[in-house]
Amino acid sequence: MTTILDPSPVFRPDMEGCDQNFRNFEVSTQSSEANSHTDQVRNTYQLMHTHQTVDFVRRKMEYWCKLDHAQMTMLECLEELNNLVDESDPDVDVPNIYHAFQTAESVREKHPDKDWLQLTGLIHDAGKIMAIWGEPQWCVVGDTFPTGCLPAESVVFRHSSFQDNPDLKDPKFNTKLGMYEENCGLDKVLMSWGHDEYMYHVLKGNNTKLPEEALYVIRFHSFYPWHGSGDYDYLCNNKDREMLAWVKEFNKFDLYSKADELPDIEALKPYYQGLIDKYIPGKLRW
Repeated sequence: MTTILDPSPVFRPDMEGCDQNFRNFEVSTQSSEANSHTDQVRNTYQLMHTHQTVDFVRRKMEYWCKLDHAQMTMLECLEELNNLVDESDPDVDVPNIYHAFQTAESVREKHPDKDWLQLTGLIHDAGKIMAIWGEPQWCVVGDTFPTGCLPAESVVFRHSSFQDNPDLKDPKFNTKLGMYEENCGLDKVLMSWGHDEYMYHVLKGNNTKLPEEALYVIRFHSFYPWHGSGDYDYLCNNKDREMLAWVKEFNKFDLYSKADELPDIEALKPYYQGLIDKYIPGKLRW
């Protein structure tokens, strides 16, 4: 097993006072470049909200959750994210691997005693490898939402992007509860397909040693209507509500670690390789 080196963070992003600058999905009046990026974000969500149906999600789960697409280590997967820029993110236009290390280092600064949460920060977006392997980004990245029921008001672009989704014309799915029972629990909810759900199944399928709190964070960190706006509580059970505190805590680092200063990835790799060896060793089935 690799020795874990000095736990002091190498990269220390400033998280103070930046909450007003993130998740701005509105068209900018400042530059055509900014507006082009906003248009790209809006188009990604338009495609997502048109095509993410109950049937679509079930087919993607059948295809991806067999975990028969590759065998590689966690760090090998993260290095593949050098080739990915998230089209749904209004805040970031650098390869996703930088965001992975920024998030992990932000967690390490505030929670030096929780190495599992640091590692969660590093790997939380690793499921985006699906986009490298050919999936369109609208079914890999972006905020997630429950399929099979009416989208809540807080879903991004709620009033302009679901008009062509066939499930919203189906009475089985177009009500507040849709195909679910009240307080059924999120484990019984069919979330829109993306990197959250895929990475959760990769970790479960490989019997990793991360605690349940980490798996919850991985599975629901993009579920902003729930952890960011308080919607969909009517689908949650008591366990979901208990775990919500961890998802909210993690969101501080996922969102507010996005900084112009980029971390020295090579300098950080030995420390995080130690955490990988502890919790997610060896080659994983993807």
